[in-house]
Amino acid sequence: MNENKYMNQQGLDYNTERPAMIMPEYGREIQKMVDHAVTLPTKEERQCCAETIVKLMIAKSIQPVNDENSRQAIWDHLYIMSNQQLDIDWPYDVSNAEKITGKPQPIAMVPHNEHVRVRHYGHLVEKLFEKLKTMPEGEELDELIRLTAHQMKRNLMLWGHGSAEDDRVFSDMRTYTDGRIIIDSSNFKFDPIIISPEEAAGNRKKRKK
Repeated sequence: MNENKYMNQQGLDYNTERPAMIMPEYGREIQKMVDHAVTLPTKEERQCCAETIVKLMIAKSIQPVNDENSRQAIWDHLYIMSNQQLDIDWPYDVSNAEKITGKPQPIAMVPHNEHVRVRHYGHLVEKLFEKLKTMPEGEELDELIRLTAHQMKRNLMLWGHGSAEDDRVFSDMRTYTDGRIIIDSSNFKFDPIIISPEEAAGNRKKRKK
């Protein structure tokens, strides 16, 4: 595996000045990724980014997404979250997305009795670790590595669990993917991660429960 290939990609320049999330069920980070995808200069880049975002949206839901109707629903949601501005080759007809989907169903929470190896990273990141271990090499894997690393650092900052240093993320990435993903720290640069007061306050409440 060419470990340096994905380290030279340009970082995702998230715009934190955007209005409130269109579909808060998917979280602020995914909305920012959608906003970023809209701004990419080429259709090929937008297509690759959109497909990666859809994989994350599917991973975030514990509801089965294994048939055509449920997969179309995810793409419909992506279309809505982009304000119909994402110019890609849509795999489904999304022209009636807003009429078809209506108000999205809340994403089910992970059951309390379901084991999560690393609670400070959460169920979503743990599922991403498993996905990274099996994905073939290529642009989609490269992009998912970048997105996962950023989510890991954000979660560490929110939980205040030990060190949020870059080396902690690189070490954990290697450990929890069973050595499959090894990030070259000399070539990987994190984008600025901003934790809003609302997010920090909400996470403190969760930890008190």
